[in-house]
Amino acid sequence: MGERPGRRHGPGPVTAPTDGPTLAGTFDAVLFDLDGVLVDSEALAAGVWVRTLAEHGLPLALNDFAHLAVGQTFPNVLVRLADLHGWTPTDAFLPILEDRFNAAFDTLDAIDGARDTLRGLRDRGVPFAVGSNSERGRLHMKLASAGLAGLVGTHAYDPSWVGGRGKPEPDLYAFAAAQLGADITRCVVVEDSVPGATAGVRAGATVIGLLATGHAHPDDAAHLHAAGVRHVVTSHAQLQHLLGLPTATP
Repeated sequence: MGERPGRRHGPGPVTAPTDGPTLAGTFDAVLFDLDGVLVDSEALAAGVWVRTLAEHGLPLALNDFAHLAVGQTFPNVLVRLADLHGWTPTDAFLPILEDRFNAAFDTLDAIDGARDTLRGLRDRGVPFAVGSNSERGRLHMKLASAGLAGLVGTHAYDPSWVGGRGKPEPDLYAFAAAQLGADITRCVVVEDSVPGATAGVRAGATVIGLLATGHAHPDDAAHLHAAGVRHVVTSHAQLQHLLGLPTATP
């Protein structure tokens, strides 16, 4: 979902060290996921979900919630909760969850190096956009709170732009590319979840997996590769190198 839970830290294969080959010259635009790629919101979101669910009759361990929710849209999380646990929200649940999300995301950090990546693309004249499963208001709140809104500008898109068809459907990334005037097959998508990576691959983009938050499970990189991700990196410094940008100090 747009607001994804945290995941356990662990090693994983890295296929793009900062002294290896780059993708420079092979792409015309870059499309970013938000949560876990540009902003470190996953642990905050997990805490809000788990605490609010427990208060409304569904106590879940953090890892159990992570397993069912990672990379899903908000409506899909509710569907999975119903399917797996027979639980449906009360009338009070959603307003409380909304208020707590808004409070939690009022102060949010950009992931280390994210600003440098966006500035590097801007300075090179490479267009970029954000495509996120987050609800539109929270998408813009997170960008502003993390100090990234000025860099992203108007090119921040959520599923409401494409009739609610969020990731893993390809529509959101295809739409974002079109808004930049770019051919999706000449775009790089940067993702940290299998549903998001699947969306990028299905849209026809080259997908880079970024596991930079310290919440990655040891199997995450392998799962991303299995979804069709071309390269997996663990920092924005590695991502910058892969994109052919000047690499900031990690």
